[in-house]
Amino acid sequence: MIGDIRETKECQLKDPMDLFHSGQVVKICAPMVRYSKLAFRTLVRKYSCDLCYTPMIVAADFVRSAKARDSEFTTNKVGDHPLIVQFAAKEAQVLCDAARIVCPFADGIDLNCGCPQRWAISEGYGACLINKPELVKDMVRHVRSQIDNPKFSVSIKIRIHEDLKRTVDLCQKAEAAGVSWITVHGRSIEERHQPVHYDAIKIIKQSMSIPIVANGDIKTLKDAENVHHLTEADGVMVARGLLANPAMFAGYEETPFQCIQDWVDIALEHGTPFTCFHHHLMYMMERITSKQEKKVFNVLSSTSAVLDYLNDHYGV
Repeated sequence: MIGDIRETKECQLKDPMDLFHSGQVVKICAPMVRYSKLAFRTLVRKYSCDLCYTPMIVAADFVRSAKARDSEFTTNKVGDHPLIVQFAAKEAQVLCDAARIVCPFADGIDLNCGCPQRWAISEGYGACLINKPELVKDMVRHVRSQIDNPKFSVSIKIRIHEDLKRTVDLCQKAEAAGVSWITVHGRSIEERHQPVHYDAIKIIKQSMSIPIVANGDIKTLKDAENVHHLTEADGVMVARGLLANPAMFAGYEETPFQCIQDWVDIALEHGTPFTCFHHHLMYMMERITSKQEKKVFNVLSSTSAVLDYLNDHYGV
C-alpha cells in the first residue's frame, strides 16, 4: 500500500538506465497478473534478478480509487528497487496522473502495449495500442513532460505486427517521444504458443538507438544467453520461467530447496494470501516432485498444512 510509506525521501530510488549502461545483459522479472507482487519480487531479487515490474494495473481505476491503489500497488522503502509499475492506459493524462502518484515510490512506469487478452483489447488497452503509434507517442511524451524527475523511466512493452515495418515505425515514434527502452514480446497479437520471432527482435534492435529487451519463451539462464546472442537485446524479460524457478537468473537448473525456504519465509513475513503462497510453491515444485506428490500437495488447503508437508517431506 502506498499509504505504508510516509517518508518518501527515505525511498532508495534508483535510475533503471544505469542497468542498461552496465555492459551486462539486464535480467528482468516480467509483469505477471497476481504473481509479480512484492513478496515474489523480493524472492527473485535474492537470486540475481536486476529489475522487477509490478503486475499490470489499470491506470484509470488506480487514479480514481484509493482502494485500488492500496490493493494493486505495494512496495517498501529499501529492497524493492529498481521497480517499474506497469499500467494499462489509453489516455495520456490518465497515464500521467497515475505516474505522478507512483513517482515517489517507484523508479519508472511501463505502458502495456502487449496484453492480447480480449477484455483488454475491447477496452482499448494492451496490444491494440500497437496499431495506434501516434497515441503511444502522445502518452510517452505527456509523461516525460509532466514528471520532473529525469531519472524516472518511461518504457513500453509491445507485441510485433505481421508487417515488421509497422513495429519499427511504432518503436521509432516512441523513441522520438522520449521512451527509455522498449520490451518486445516476439509474437503477434494472434500468436500464443507459436515459436517466438527472435529475428524480428533483432531487426528492431538494429533499428533503434535506445535499449531493447527481448521477451518470450525464456525458461533457463542458458535460454536467456541464447536469446541475447540471437537478438543482440540489452535485456531479457522472463515470466513463466521465473515462476517455475525463481533462482533461474542465478544459474540454477531447477528450484533449489533454499529458494523454497526463502519463499516460505518471505511469504509469511509479508502476509501473502494462502492461494498465492500455495500457487507459487506449486509452480516452484513442478519439476522436483513426483505425480503422486503433486496429487497430495496441490490439494492442501491451509498454510499450516503446506508448512507441515514441506517439513515432513523436505525438511523445509
